[in-house]
Amino acid sequence: MDDRGGLVWRTSSKSSGGNCVAVASGGEVTHVRDSKDPTGPALTFHAAAFRDFIAYIKDADPSRR
Repeated sequence: MDDRGGLVWRTSSKSSGGNCVAVASGGEVTHVRDSKDPTGPALTFHAAAFRDFIAYIKDADPSRR
């Protein structure tokens, strides 16, 4: 997606040390980018697939709940 100017990006409140990603929701898709490079490339996932991924991470590591 080339026009990402209207998206609201957020990072986790648990992120520290600059090693984090920024996430933005845009309707049926979720965008993910390196928080240190806001004008760089972003990965785009179907929103349901991204929710499944987050659920998998939380199930795999109970400390992330």
